[in-house]
Amino acid sequence: MNAKADKPLSMEDRILWNRVARSTKPLPGKAVEEPPAVVEQFADLLDAPVKTPKRAAAEPQPEPSRPKSSQARQHGIDSPTRDKLAKGRIPIEGKVDLHGLTQSEAHALLLSFLHRAYADGRRHVLVVTGKGSSLGSDGVLKRAVPAWFATPPFRALVGGHEHAARNHGGAGAIYVRLRRPSGGA
Repeated sequence: MNAKADKPLSMEDRILWNRVARSTKPLPGKAVEEPPAVVEQFADLLDAPVKTPKRAAAEPQPEPSRPKSSQARQHGIDSPTRDKLAKGRIPIEGKVDLHGLTQSEAHALLLSFLHRAYADGRRHVLVVTGKGSSLGSDGVLKRAVPAWFATPPFRALVGGHEHAARNHGGAGAIYVRLRRPSGGA
């Protein structure tokens, strides 16, 4: 018995298999059953706006609190670092291409990729989203990926992100700076 047959497929393997399976054509006379489409609402993962009651005008407003360490804030990548990434002076230590994936596939693949890169101690990676439709609108993943970075699963991993330089994909790619692992030696 093959030991690999007993091991379940990883998320990347399932996504790759689904892409290959969708690109094939059935033999003549064979019917293909389409699996039911699962629509995930990634907007539900975003933090809900906090509703505050209206106060009297005479009451002083408290200063906004700083984010807690569990809710670490993201910053963009500073210009010198972005320029060094663009010119190759700082290496891009990993790359993931989300072209042609559905939102749920892209979300799972991106989260898995960033977890592995973070665990490996990588600092800067490239996420290729594609530019999207040629009808003048941005692509779905181009809009969604930066919003995902603000959600709790990604916020713990991503320290900042910026659009990539033209030689790395321009508007269809994003430089991502991963956070440093906490509690190290």
